[in-house]
Amino acid sequence: MAVSVWRIWSAVTVLCIASFAMVTSEFAPIGLLSQISADLAQEPATVGLSVTLYAWIGALSGLLANSLSRWIGRKPLMIALMLILAASNALSAIAPEFSALLGARAVGALAHGVFWATVAATAALIAPARQMGLATSIVLGGITLATVMGVPLVNLVGQYDGWRTAFACLALLCVASAGAIALVVPDLGLVAAAPGTGYAAVLRRRDLLITFAITALTAAAHFAAYTFVEPFISQVRDITPVLIAALLFAFGAAGFIGNLLSAIFIDRYLKLFILLALIAMAGALLTLGLLGPELNLLAVATLLMVWGVAISALFTGLQTWVLRIAGAHTVPATALHTAVLNGAIGLGVIIGGGALEVIGLRGAMLGASMVIVPAIVLLVASGARRRATPAFSSTTEADQARPEV
Repeated sequence: MAVSVWRIWSAVTVLCIASFAMVTSEFAPIGLLSQISADLAQEPATVGLSVTLYAWIGALSGLLANSLSRWIGRKPLMIALMLILAASNALSAIAPEFSALLGARAVGALAHGVFWATVAATAALIAPARQMGLATSIVLGGITLATVMGVPLVNLVGQYDGWRTAFACLALLCVASAGAIALVVPDLGLVAAAPGTGYAAVLRRRDLLITFAITALTAAAHFAAYTFVEPFISQVRDITPVLIAALLFAFGAAGFIGNLLSAIFIDRYLKLFILLALIAMAGALLTLGLLGPELNLLAVATLLMVWGVAISALFTGLQTWVLRIAGAHTVPATALHTAVLNGAIGLGVIIGGGALEVIGLRGAMLGASMVIVPAIVLLVASGARRRATPAFSSTTEADQARPEV
């Protein structure tokens, strides 16, 4: 059955909004760290564990995507996942103690991993083949914007009416997203299993393993610092609650710039683009860690924006890298990429929390900048090994899908 152009792009837009809701729910405690900590009588590092638990459960549940897509249609699966997440956020909003909050978020994490592992591939199925890249970029833009804009929005709601209201708003957004998916996303049927396209085949591909490793280091570095960015900003001299929200929004606004730069450069200069973003992020975090609260408000805002541009570009670039080279392994490769990313997020929170306990809030920034260094080295080394092959510029789709030997 033919699907109208209007419905195709409406469906892609709805999946973008659902992605925003899904990932904002994951990172909501980051923007509400101080409020949850005070209300539930927990240390900030302990509250950060709610992000770790969510990420690690999501990493494991994401591995189910490859099999679930073969016996549940994409549309009913997406609707169910959004409703599960809505229930998780609603339970979080009424959690009487920290253990109840952890339990409520664990429910959402089960849905999160499967959703993140399948949403980009779903957009690719909906869109015409010649516009697959555009469709996946729009959906991945929702994930990126959730990372850079969702947290400040949650923080703003929390400052206005408390952290529980913020979670209640997320629950309503998830319900609305489920309804929109039911209305506009077309039925896609089941995904047929092709021989040689399981996880074992993906793990034998050197090109995908390199991408997974760089993704893991990037995510761990980012969340080692970003989990504690709100209390870090609160130490800047002359800061106020309104300015904290403003700085988080500045970080988010920088994400739009990162998305714009991605759209301009990512097709022709993917690997160089990722390298420059890694270097920019490492420099911003190192400066924040070394100078910390001694920096004035303008300097902190500038460094946060550099960091925001870089991480937005990296999330888009690394996911695009996987989709570009995966070929017939798209579903398992995306599922494993999701597992790696979420596992690294949880590890990053622990790294940042450990540095915070030993050195203080500066330590989270310094530790994060050091974690990026191996990613830069790995990317440069992989480029040197393939210097004669323009794999990230003008190669054909068949060449991009071919594993390295």
